[in-house]
Amino acid sequence: MFSLARWIRTAECCSHSLQSLSRRKLASSSSLPRRFRRNIANLTTTDAQRNTIYALSTPPGKGGVAIVRVSGPDAKLVWERMVRSHNPMKQMKDPTPWKMQRCHIVHPENESLIDDGLAVYFRAPYSFTTKPTLELHIHSGRALISALLSSLSLFPGLRPAEPGEFTRQALLGGRLDLTQVEGLHDLIEADTEVQRVWALGSAGGETRAEYDALRTQIIHCLAQVEAVIDFGEGEGIEEGVYEQAKAEASALLSQIQKHLSDNRRGELVRSGIKMAIFGPPNAGKSSLFNYLANRPASIVTAIPGTTRDVLELTLDIGGLPVVVADTAGMRETEDIVEGIGVQRGIEAVKDADISLCVLSLPEVLSTPSTSQAVASKCHVKIPPNVRPLITPNTYFLFNKSDLVSHWRNDLPLSMLDETENSNHNLVDLHSRAWTMSLTTGEGAHGFVQGLANALKSRLEISDPDSSSQHKMHSPIITRARHRVHLESAAKFLQVFIDLPPEDVVIAAEELRYAAQAVGRVTGDIGVEDVLDSIFRDFCIGK
Repeated sequence: MFSLARWIRTAECCSHSLQSLSRRKLASSSSLPRRFRRNIANLTTTDAQRNTIYALSTPPGKGGVAIVRVSGPDAKLVWERMVRSHNPMKQMKDPTPWKMQRCHIVHPENESLIDDGLAVYFRAPYSFTTKPTLELHIHSGRALISALLSSLSLFPGLRPAEPGEFTRQALLGGRLDLTQVEGLHDLIEADTEVQRVWALGSAGGETRAEYDALRTQIIHCLAQVEAVIDFGEGEGIEEGVYEQAKAEASALLSQIQKHLSDNRRGELVRSGIKMAIFGPPNAGKSSLFNYLANRPASIVTAIPGTTRDVLELTLDIGGLPVVVADTAGMRETEDIVEGIGVQRGIEAVKDADISLCVLSLPEVLSTPSTSQAVASKCHVKIPPNVRPLITPNTYFLFNKSDLVSHWRNDLPLSMLDETENSNHNLVDLHSRAWTMSLTTGEGAHGFVQGLANALKSRLEISDPDSSSQHKMHSPIITRARHRVHLESAAKFLQVFIDLPPEDVVIAAEELRYAAQAVGRVTGDIGVEDVLDSIFRDFCIGK
């Protein structure tokens, strides 16, 4: 199959060569007057001809070091005109590849000193972009960076890089595939430990290896079916080859369906788990929100209805990215503004991946007396305004445990199920509920740790120091497009399995479609529709 990356690379080279050749021929043609030849030679180059790119690859502003990256055929020319030895008694001629060298970085025209820094040259194709690459390391200051970038703009063959263009060069040069590009972007954007570990695996090629293995197995099935088409069983082909291909396809389909039924764990960890805090007024929702944020992010008062809108923060809870939303207290109200806030809170809870119901422990305990409450398992009753929002993905925090005398945070809790056709059964809240006091802080650590463990259990994530052989194993689906292509592959495999032997030609075509669907994930074929969306969010210097 023809790689799109190879096609784009070939087209770019041909376009650049033709344009450069035409201009050179016109400029050197003796049939044209000298004045015309000189004007043609001095014409402004187009972006297609300025195929050496440059950009600042470190954050802008004051700092210890700033790195400016230059990649393309004119990278060595930049070295020759801007890199000088810091020792006036020595000369720096050709760069020594992959060796960091101290130097003076000078203006390309008047050779005035820009900075005393470092330079390293990467020879093609052994660079990140697979093209000649030069990195100039200078002190990080706005004036210094501006002076260096302005000097680079004087080269006719150079232009500023577009967002993600260095990585795009690496993709088109075959250094990376699409899953590695996405993993590299996720690694840069990672805010939590789990995001970092999973993105590092994708950037290192683990995800690519998984998809390549799937595609190889599909192609193996296709080879067996095509052998049956070309030769038929009994003509040098063992009997049962077609059935063997179907058996392999069935096992492969089960494997793909297992990846698809992962509860979107890859997408959730990458984008953040949406958790909505809800409950009745004055239960401690905003106080919990401030505790998790470690700052007064939400206004807290004793007046019911203080919170009137949905406030969101992205927090690190046990190494997982969690988008926490604080909502208005759930109650009936005649206040128009508060009513809008309550409705927005209901929508936030319904749209969330998980929800956390915060309740006041003294108000929901159904045990008649405190002595009975601390003696055995305790029962709680959910307020009517909150009950419709309770789902299997709801966790519970019972606040104000300091107001229940002799309360122990390790007491088991159960909820009275008062839904229709429930017969008022008790629902055990084991591993789904915690008690604490936001006033005294008692039980806070256990709650945060318990919530983190519950989320990791839900997403099948082990701790980094776990001895499990599958610890921190990253999923192969981290984006919606991965899921779409795998679902297509599964459909084609299912059609192949269901086809009778007499439709062997159509069966082969279904396998070919399945292999193409998997190939689109890594970028082997048909990725032109996703390239722009992938690189749009990259930083300029990457």
